Amino acid sequence: MSHVGVPRGTVRKRRSLALLTTGVLTIPVLAGCSSGSEETSRGVPQDIAATARQAVSDGASVNWAVDALPATFNAFQADADSATTRITGALLPTLFPMDRSGQPKLNPDYLESAKVIEREPKQVVLYKLNQQAVWSDGREIGAPDFVAQWRALRGKDSAFWTARNSGYERIEKIERGADDLQVRVTFSKPYGDWRSLFSPLYPKEITGSPDSFNDGARTTLKNTAGPFVLSGVSKSEGTVTLARNPRWWGDKAKLDTLVFRAVAAGDRTEALADGTVDVADIDASTADRIVLARRDRGSNGQPLAHGPGSATTPAAALRSWALAHGSDEEAAEIAQAAREKNRKAVVAYTAEQKALRDFAVRKSLEPAYTQLALNGESGPLADDRVRRAVARALDREELARTVLGPLGLPAKPLGSHLALAGQPGYKDGSGALGDQNTKEAQALLADAGWTRGGAAQPPKDTKAGSEAEKKGDKDDAEGTKEGAEKKTAEGTKEDAEKQTADEKAEKKEAEGEKAEDKKADQASEDSAASRDEGLYIVGEDNKPGAHAPAQAASTAGASAIHVLAPGRTAAAQSTALRRQAGALGEDGAVAAQDKQPGGAAGAYAPVGTAAPAPAAAKGQLGKDGKALTLRFVLPSGPGSQSLRSVGDKIAVMLEKIGIGTEIIKVPDESYFKDHVASGAYDLALYSWPATAYPATDGRPIYAKPEPATDGSLLVEQNYTRVGTDHIDQLFDQAAAELDEKAARELMKQADARIWAAAGSIPLFQRPQLVAVDKKLANVGAFGFAAPRYQDIGFKNRQAAGSPADRKK
Repeated sequence: MSHVGVPRGTVRKRRSLALLTTGVLTIPVLAGCSSGSEETSRGVPQDIAATARQAVSDGASVNWAVDALPATFNAFQADADSATTRITGALLPTLFPMDRSGQPKLNPDYLESAKVIEREPKQVVLYKLNQQAVWSDGREIGAPDFVAQWRALRGKDSAFWTARNSGYERIEKIERGADDLQVRVTFSKPYGDWRSLFSPLYPKEITGSPDSFNDGARTTLKNTAGPFVLSGVSKSEGTVTLARNPRWWGDKAKLDTLVFRAVAAGDRTEALADGTVDVADIDASTADRIVLARRDRGSNGQPLAHGPGSATTPAAALRSWALAHGSDEEAAEIAQAAREKNRKAVVAYTAEQKALRDFAVRKSLEPAYTQLALNGESGPLADDRVRRAVARALDREELARTVLGPLGLPAKPLGSHLALAGQPGYKDGSGALGDQNTKEAQALLADAGWTRGGAAQPPKDTKAGSEAEKKGDKDDAEGTKEGAEKKTAEGTKEDAEKQTADEKAEKKEAEGEKAEDKKADQASEDSAASRDEGLYIVGEDNKPGAHAPAQAASTAGASAIHVLAPGRTAAAQSTALRRQAGALGEDGAVAAQDKQPGGAAGAYAPVGTAAPAPAAAKGQLGKDGKALTLRFVLPSGPGSQSLRSVGDKIAVMLEKIGIGTEIIKVPDESYFKDHVASGAYDLALYSWPATAYPATDGRPIYAKPEPATDGSLLVEQNYTRVGTDHIDQLFDQAAAELDEKAARELMKQADARIWAAAGSIPLFQRPQLVAVDKKLANVGAFGFAAPRYQDIGFKNRQAAGSPADRKK
């Protein structure tokens, strides 16, 4: 199932980190963390019911659930998404797909060979094409297709609306080799990740001109070169239908047709049960239902011990019967209606469970990982000591167990930003940051000036702090003065009483270290209550928006962000990045003057929401009269429950060291675009896909943001908005390194520095759960490997055809 805010392509995205304080972490320390032999790691194997082709029947159709119809079939455009990647994988050439270990592997359906034949004076790669490889119109795949794609993607012609050009800008020329089946590519500067190019490869009819590139492949693909061809697209039915390619020269596709059907995550259980789909990514709750359905196969018609009504006690059932047959006609009518509603729910649930017996749950680890992102552009997290304190407060093993443990998958925290367990080059680099250690985290915060009594102290006249902070203090002072002039005698009396209470609180805080420790423990016990008090669900108050809060507006004006279209992961993620909703202030709250009808929808807590408890009551750290509170943005949709569970645990862990979190829940569809990408967060959870080319795909994610001429910030894909020159240099060196072993060593050095600055904290590799008709073979949880669509089909001894046949 698609993860909220997750780029889902052949590539991954990552983050760079803020400049380290001089002397805190030295180069020898970081180098030591990345040196040594490559760590041996074993990934979780794929689970696809692998079956030899001769044991798979010919014919039939399979329905495969996708999140939505693709916005475009052009994988190089900014609005390409996971459906684009999935569908084009069956239609177009991929020269080096990933294998089970996450390495690029030459595809013999398209290439006889491809290798570097010259290094000096310039790098030259010679592709020898499969002599049988042709487009669906019968034309041979050849050098003209390579040339057209290079010219479209190299970035020199802005008329081509492309989201990425990584690697193509390094090509100097492309020419025909000794014959039409050879393509000779000369690079202007060395490029180690040359295997990442020309995948997918489009025909020259698509890439040959801006008009055809921009519009020719958005809604159709007339010319393809895969085991399937595009047969039709139905927006009304939400389907994309592929048919067997009669010109395909490789292993013949087992299926007659392959239908990709748009099914929302919340509707997939029903779609599986009624036979609408045969294959679907699912969440843990649907997986549990399938497991229960297969377990209950021998129940002989007995009532299910789960589902609607299963929790009803005999006493409750008797009382319901009595009310339904009692003398009180009104109460009886209500009880009868409730009983009938429950009866129908039980019947429907039982029928679904019976149908779900025909499915199996294939599980593995997805080639993607979940991370905690720390926005280091401004606020407390601009200080690397605070970021490292947050990181060292986390028990990553516990977080991994929360998600992976119940599924029976290895619950080991991920140790690298640039490779996953099982991939070549994987090494746990987390030692550059350090393990979980509460005392060390507290010491880092104390060194940064955050103390228990800091939230109650008035701002100090000091030269430290940014200009923005000074301006904010000045504005606060002016606002206080203006408010004081308007106070009544009664208000003055209340303030005096409050001041007396504050003085008592300060006196109590000064009683000793034991009292402080006791308050800290109490803060941990009250974590759930404090998080509820700071909860704002954006967009649920249904009030029309008129203007953004003054604070948010000023922030937007002072630090405008330009988010460049993502690199390779654009093929798997919508990157129509919009500006943030603009309703929340710096701390997630809304100024009092904006809490009025006509304010921005979702920019304030709905009526009745409890105000957050004072920082002093929660044992929270503060500095210069401001509490250390971080905005923690999480998605609110039903498919994001596990993400919210992880967020809740992180909030508890941070509260133990005195950091408060204000959890802000936002709709899934706006989570990444309007909050993560626009920088409207302090903490956020989201995932990056794996890649076989970290030097190419990782750089834009960790590139140091650069100021533009207009004063805005160019962040590329680095949504934490921090980075270092040294990390950039390591990526550049690795990309130009033709020796794979040397390139991996450079990537391990870069990973150590990324860990050390604590802008992105990898937590765990994401689970991959796929519901599959149990009669299907060679489809399921693929792990790293790209699907071989031509091998998918029904097993010989059980295959009866389409899903309709199964129901009969």
